[in-house]
Amino acid sequence: MSTGQVKWFNNAKGFGFILPDDGGDDLFAHYSAIGMDGYKTLKAGQLVSFETIQGPKGLHAANIRPLSEPAEENEEEPKADEPTADSSSEESTADSE
Repeated sequence: MSTGQVKWFNNAKGFGFILPDDGGDDLFAHYSAIGMDGYKTLKAGQLVSFETIQGPKGLHAANIRPLSEPAEENEEEPKADEPTADSSSEESTADSE
């Protein structure tokens, strides 16, 4: 079984593409090939495992299994109530004068 990252997935159309970790062409990913309960969807950036099969128009991902949730885009930004490195250094400079 191979691993890769979801490049994009369109819920309305039910398909997208996966970037294989080992390189090569993007793989077509159809919602019917996703192995999960409930609503079958993938998110850009999500890590997945899959098998590669030959489809009628090229390579397809089959037996797609999500390995992780994609990272939140705003996860690295500090929250409004948390001090930043800049604000704490200004306070220490003011104290030493």
